[in-house]
Amino acid sequence: MTRSQHRVLSLCFGLLGLAIPALAHHSATAEFDTSKTFTVKGTITKLEWINPHVYMYADVAEEGGKVTPYSFETGPPGNLRRAGVLKTMFNVGDVVTIYASIAKDGTKHLGLLKAVHFADGHTIVFGSAADSEGKNY
Repeated sequence: MTRSQHRVLSLCFGLLGLAIPALAHHSATAEFDTSKTFTVKGTITKLEWINPHVYMYADVAEEGGKVTPYSFETGPPGNLRRAGVLKTMFNVGDVVTIYASIAKDGTKHLGLLKAVHFADGHTIVFGSAADSEGKNY
């Protein structure tokens, strides 16, 4: 192998080494405090069913009538599908009550989905069927 080929090969491996951390993934507990939850009632405005996480957005009417947009994260679409949760179960315009874990960094209006309760009475649970205090949704 010539010296220039060795340099090119070294450069390629060096660049590959820099790219590997970009493939790393965080756990939900790195970003959210799963022992602390909140509940809001709102209208689903958008659903992003994409890897690596599904995101649900909802407008929540606060006291006084001000509408505040919220964002909720959950697991990857493949995991949800295997658990029986499908994109077709949610529609923009659905009025729902959302149970979520708070963000560790104090970000307001952001949460990790735990459960979505619909006006017709059915509930879709994400992850464990009960929260840390044993509350079933």
